[in-house]
Amino acid sequence: MPGMQSVGALSLLAALLAAPSAANPLLQGQSLASALQGGGYVILMRHASSPPNPPPAAELDPGNTQRERQLDAAGRASAEAMGTAIHRLSIPIGRVLCSPTYRALQTVRLAQLGQAQIREQLGDAGHSMQADSSGARGQWLRTQVAEDPPPGTNTVIVTHSPNIMEAFPADSAGLQDGEALVFRPDGHGGEQLIARVRIEAWPALAVTP
Repeated sequence: MPGMQSVGALSLLAALLAAPSAANPLLQGQSLASALQGGGYVILMRHASSPPNPPPAAELDPGNTQRERQLDAAGRASAEAMGTAIHRLSIPIGRVLCSPTYRALQTVRLAQLGQAQIREQLGDAGHSMQADSSGARGQWLRTQVAEDPPPGTNTVIVTHSPNIMEAFPADSAGLQDGEALVFRPDGHGGEQLIARVRIEAWPALAVTP
């Protein structure tokens, strides 16, 4: 019947408009900040800005004993600003899983996110920017993102672009240095993307309207 078809079409349109997407996330601004304050989300982020090559010996950070890639000035500043915003908003951080690379650990430290739990699966296996053709690394990451955070907290996972792209190819297109995908685990082994947040955007969430 025409009337029923119209109702069905409207219902389908409403469902499509409500569906999350990277280009038009469900939560933004104060709505996103309020949700994160309640806990229950996984913040999956790429480490902050880092040049593609290790620095010369004269420019090594004191802690960078293996002469790995490290954050540049923009990366250090954005990580610190992100951490300041998260603390100002009283967003509770529980577990922090991190790549063993220096640039990822540096991101966690400068943002003061807490004690990082190093996971080799979040690293680059010593081959920066190379993909894992087996798919195992991406599957492992999907499993971690689907795990519920401890009650009242959010989980943070800091890793690299290839790892995120292997796990979430449709959601991570154009992912920038330091950008985060925010997921809500569904309690059934899956997850829902609810926002994308560029690292430079965190301070704006902490601004009182």
